Amino acid sequence: MTDSTGLDPEDRKIVTLARSARARNGVPEGAAVRDETGRTYVAGTVDLDSLRLSALRTAVAMAVASGAKSLEAAAVVTESDTVPTEDLSAVRDLGGPDTPVLLATPDGKIHQTLTTT
Repeated sequence: MTDSTGLDPEDRKIVTLARSARARNGVPEGAAVRDETGRTYVAGTVDLDSLRLSALRTAVAMAVASGAKSLEAAAVVTESDTVPTEDLSAVRDLGGPDTPVLLATPDGKIHQTLTTT
């Protein structure tokens, strides 16, 4: 695992925001994305009878709905050691194939950095 203290401050910020969303909402995962202007969008897992979305797909949808044209980075905080292909696809659709996705454990440690290629 990678200590998140070595991260760029903006990347550390989205990991912290994702952790906060997960904890505040008591959901399995939290996510945050940063758009091309530096704005951040934060979300937790959505699990309704009629709508199920991962935290990352929800954060990407929030960015799109707010007018973001691209993504600089994304972070997911979860107990899982993987990010589903559909989530990576959503990041790639908005951010491009080289957008980093930081996968962190609930304590904020970076498990791995993925790209959407």
